[in-house]
Amino acid sequence: MPDAFIDVPVDAQVTLSDSAAKRIAFLLSRESAEAKLRVAVNGGGCSGFQYMFDFDTNTGDDDVVIEKDGARVLIDSASLELLKGSQIDYVTEMVGASFQIKNPNASSSCGCGNSFSV
Repeated sequence: MPDAFIDVPVDAQVTLSDSAAKRIAFLLSRESAEAKLRVAVNGGGCSGFQYMFDFDTNTGDDDVVIEKDGARVLIDSASLELLKGSQIDYVTEMVGASFQIKNPNASSSCGCGNSFSV
């Protein structure tokens, strides 16, 4: 099944930092050729919503596909509403490395950065 693309207003777009694109491309190179990184927002976590990251080979009709430098990311339309204008980054610090989402819609987030409220 070919990738489905939906028209996304410019202000709703989610972007990838260079470091996130590089890390995602590396991780995808270890998966199947059809794999993409799915980023979703689910209810839960200590602040109300939590970010979820998983590999997926299926592109849904309502998925937005973001591509940059070999990185392919899927975001469903419901999650996109909560991620409008966000940047997905990959940060390496002394205590470890992780994906971080810089979300302008989050009014607060937990200390680990994996959950947020709006």
